[in-house]
Amino acid sequence: MTDWVAPDKEPYYLPAGDEISIFQQCHSRGLSVMLKGPTGCGKTRFVEHMAWRLKRPLVTISCHDDLTASDLIGRFLIRHDGTAWQDGPLTRAVREGALCYLDEVVEARQDTMVVLHSLTDHRRFLPIDKTGETITAAPGFQLIVSYNPGYQRMLKDLKPSTRQRFVALDFDFPPAPQEAAILEAEAAADHATAVALVTLGRRLRGLRDRGLAEVPSTRLLIAAAGLVASGISPRQACYSAIVSPLSDDVSLVGAMRDLVDATFV
Repeated sequence: MTDWVAPDKEPYYLPAGDEISIFQQCHSRGLSVMLKGPTGCGKTRFVEHMAWRLKRPLVTISCHDDLTASDLIGRFLIRHDGTAWQDGPLTRAVREGALCYLDEVVEARQDTMVVLHSLTDHRRFLPIDKTGETITAAPGFQLIVSYNPGYQRMLKDLKPSTRQRFVALDFDFPPAPQEAAILEAEAAADHATAVALVTLGRRLRGLRDRGLAEVPSTRLLIAAAGLVASGISPRQACYSAIVSPLSDDVSLVGAMRDLVDATFV
């Protein structure tokens, strides 16, 4: 569910606008940040890059329906010599002044989200009811959340009272030349292959209106580019890394395979 990383090597990230400078200012002012955008468009990589740039450790929490407040804050554990308190990942981040990243935050239960409120305003503290302790956030602590508005619109959403506690940065798939440059850098793809895959990706994204629930992300294109770079034929790489993960619907799969074949003649 969590990891604790202090990046020592720069994670590759190609800026699309002023997101780096805005994030830096938010960090220096103790403001929480919300990243909004489709799956696989670079939100997580951006957070990793900013942790490296700010020289702060990064705690990542993948949110889900069963995520409880105790999972975030901590719990008492029974040991052979009694009970002992163990900090959860959020508590560790608050104590150590780390960046705490809650990925797909709307997947978490609403009662779990309430524990974040005291960390996202001027108070910047975390009360631990089970121990009676109140922890003031160490310098450098910052809370970051992300979610996919398009996917969540009909399912779940953040409460307005929660949304207004964050500075929001909007992410999307990068422009074609930039996306091609990302494929070249991330997957060691040649320029022609990268351009062809980006062109295919844009064609496939046009199938959203035909019922494709999730369109191909930059992440999927990178996976396909990596397979091509390793010697797999472009068509087979696209079938395996792009088409099959996106859908099991026979008609949609057929339409996507047709677009692959038209792209790599």
